[in-house]
Amino acid sequence: MQTQTIIASLMSSHFQTTPLRQIFLVACGGSLVDMYPSHYFLSEQSDILRSWMMTANEFVYATPKALGASSLVIVCSHGGNTPESVAAAKLAKARGAATVTLTHNAEAQLLQWADHNLLYQWGDDTPVTDNPMALILSLCVDVLRQVEDYAGWQDFQQGFTQIDAVIRQGRTQVADRCTDFADRYQHDSLFYVLSSGASYGHAYGFAICSLMEMQRVDAASIHSGEFFHGPFEVTDNHVPFILLMNEGRTRELDQRALSFLNRYNDKTVVVDARELGLNALPASVVDYFNPVLFYSIMCDYRAALADIRQHPLSTRRYMGVVDY
Repeated sequence: MQTQTIIASLMSSHFQTTPLRQIFLVACGGSLVDMYPSHYFLSEQSDILRSWMMTANEFVYATPKALGASSLVIVCSHGGNTPESVAAAKLAKARGAATVTLTHNAEAQLLQWADHNLLYQWGDDTPVTDNPMALILSLCVDVLRQVEDYAGWQDFQQGFTQIDAVIRQGRTQVADRCTDFADRYQHDSLFYVLSSGASYGHAYGFAICSLMEMQRVDAASIHSGEFFHGPFEVTDNHVPFILLMNEGRTRELDQRALSFLNRYNDKTVVVDARELGLNALPASVVDYFNPVLFYSIMCDYRAALADIRQHPLSTRRYMGVVDY
């Protein structure tokens, strides 16, 4: 894979004399959401590396002291010209860090500050393994293999070969459910989105991007493990809950939330990674593929909602329209 070549190159050049010790995952909005599984993975599996995940403007204005020659900074921007992300990559280079950027735009400003760039494809027919979330995860898995001889590397490679087929089948399974979801909830103006583990980032992303940004409806993300420490007090039969139910070690957290919602809420939408076939992947790495699956599946849910509400996913009233 291309990610292996990039990491091997950096390890034999930039990090040959100054060992890699920090990985900064920097982006904005949906691109930052794409980085959450990698941050979760590194935080769990690394003994040596310290992982940071920061929104780009905070990275620029509240720059961590550790940023320097021992740092790898991964910056993602779909269009490649997001000012905050470009500024973050520029700062990383100025501080002596190695930079890997990801963008869909071959003419992006971001490329000016990249030691290496991954130019990814985009569209319904593009393999999910060529999308930012999977590419960033692959980069970080390759880093951990190089730095710490990560034992799960081979299982990850198997997972990457399997995930597209699982997603194709999953999208077929949920096609009618998406239609039913849109029909039932088209008039709702508030949603709560729950998940745990590596998928909590996508719960957050679905709330702020798919619902708040793209559909202009109120939404909040809730970690399944935190649900019983405050948020469950708002549970009633008036507000829909969307539960992204993981396969793997944090499934018990999601199951506990579901058991409660089944008692006190009749608007619970469950998207279950196990039922959609994710348990076919190696158990040692399946946790980190949950959000990769959920991203594609939830794109179909949001598209159905947009169609029935006649509110195209591209409609904006502020973003790219006014000065901010």
